[in-house]
Amino acid sequence: MKKRFVIFLILALVLATLFGCQRNHGLDAKNPVTLSLWHNYGGQMKATMDKMVDEFNETVGAEKGIILSVTSISSSSTLHEKLIMAANRDPGSPMMPDITTANPKTAIILAKKGLLANLDEQFSKKELALYVPRFLEEGRLEGTQLYLFPTAKSTEVLFLNKTVFDRFSKNTGARYEDLQTFEGLAKTAKLYYDWTDVQTPETLNDGKTFYHMDSLFNFTQVGCKQLGTDFIVNNRSDYSTEAFQRVWSYFYGSAVRGYFTIYDGYASDLAKTGDIVCSTGSTAGVLFFDPFLTYADNTTEPVELMILPYPIFEGGKEIAIQRGSGMFVTKSTDAKEYAAGIFLKWFTSPKNNLRFVASTGYLPVTKDAFGEVMSEEIETIKNKNIKTLLTTAIKMQSNYDFYIPPRYEGIDVLNKNYETKLKQTAKESRKTYQTLLGKTSNDDAFNEASKGVFEAFTK
Repeated sequence: MKKRFVIFLILALVLATLFGCQRNHGLDAKNPVTLSLWHNYGGQMKATMDKMVDEFNETVGAEKGIILSVTSISSSSTLHEKLIMAANRDPGSPMMPDITTANPKTAIILAKKGLLANLDEQFSKKELALYVPRFLEEGRLEGTQLYLFPTAKSTEVLFLNKTVFDRFSKNTGARYEDLQTFEGLAKTAKLYYDWTDVQTPETLNDGKTFYHMDSLFNFTQVGCKQLGTDFIVNNRSDYSTEAFQRVWSYFYGSAVRGYFTIYDGYASDLAKTGDIVCSTGSTAGVLFFDPFLTYADNTTEPVELMILPYPIFEGGKEIAIQRGSGMFVTKSTDAKEYAAGIFLKWFTSPKNNLRFVASTGYLPVTKDAFGEVMSEEIETIKNKNIKTLLTTAIKMQSNYDFYIPPRYEGIDVLNKNYETKLKQTAKESRKTYQTLLGKTSNDDAFNEASKGVFEAFTK
């Protein structure tokens, strides 16, 4: 009887250990697994990410047997190159990380090579229901499998120098309400150009630009979508629609006349010197706006930044672009994939995710984080620009649909070619326009400078 009892105890212990290992997928706090992490949260975001990685390792990681080790911090473009090299096993390439931030274009390439873990296996349907559906949709590649998990997303908003605008408004009657539509924005830009032009009566036609778009490609895609059509069809740009002509002419007309910029950099560069008053760009760009203006004569002025929802074309739908990267998990062992899932759940839980976005300018990814949790957290945020940004994000999340751009390998080439061609076209027309201004009226100069340009562009 004693022997049978001992055998029973041994079997019970073995079975308990076996089932325990299965339940924990091989994780053991005494023998932790190490997960390598690559990310693109450098600059001002690095300190926040470092702190969160340390906290995970000291709490959930220590309890479950997981150590997260950051082995690379690079820009998005550099990260893409390194991941492709690693996937192709190029000479001198690094080992693939266990977890990394990535854009959909990168994840698609690696998913086709069979290198990514299906994250549906780490999340129950109940858990996935907690996330913003559009954000999850973007990560479903190669059919319906979830390969790229949303960790911090972004959209585009309107950044406005409130200090300068209020001064301008007081003198001209310009209204905030007009910035809700693209047409109202263009009308305001003309008003600003004329207002600044008359301040130097000794020099004609030297008004200042009002508005800059960080991405003309995004503007074109979203503008067409707001007006009910797609700009990209079958992986090619479609110039044949009335919506495209309206969107294209909108930028071209105001750029040639000097109301909008024709500039290759980001709005935050121009905003620092007062060369623009407002811009549209990624929410993540909020960190790059200076609290002071520095003028050409080296005088400075404190500036208040206002953040408004993305403008809409009159008669169009409330649509803005969906941007931002996610994280994918490399196929490896059951223990590592399970451990990666635990980290993703921890990082994207409402409280933790809001702590990250509260210092980075990104948007949270769960429904709860956009609800009462965010409303409560906003009051504790010290950075006024981030606080304003998240308040605007709540409004957009409630009222806007988020457009997911096409995801294929050639999208970057199409983007670059389109923007280069459009800017060059606008520059050439503006040069002709300025030459004609001294000889004829503004309208006649524009008509002459723009004659046949749209036809040539779309040919």
